[in-house]
Amino acid sequence: MRRFPSIKKKEDFQAVYRTGRSHANRELVMYVKRTGTNGQRIGISVSKKVGNSVVRHRVTRLVRECFRLNQDCLTTGLDIVVVARAAAGVSDYKKIESAYLHLCGLHNIMKESK
Repeated sequence: MRRFPSIKKKEDFQAVYRTGRSHANRELVMYVKRTGTNGQRIGISVSKKVGNSVVRHRVTRLVRECFRLNQDCLTTGLDIVVVARAAAGVSDYKKIESAYLHLCGLHNIMKESK
């Protein structure tokens, strides 16, 4: 089984926060930094403002699933950090996915359809 491409180290998160660009909507904030590597990595941050641990883990799983299902639609060489806002705690999968794809469009990281 292949490992999930995630950002784990604090230095990697800080690099994306410092040098990446950010856009936000009601549910999510997305930071994107272009790298020279093949593939994409995602880091997910959900604070205690979103809810208790059950809610935070649910939001994390939903964002990770959005990334996994739409990974082929994104350009390569990206580090993405997604920060969940309080509204994400009560949102369902469709709203989270819609917010995620909206932010991907704002960042212009979707591949061109042929």
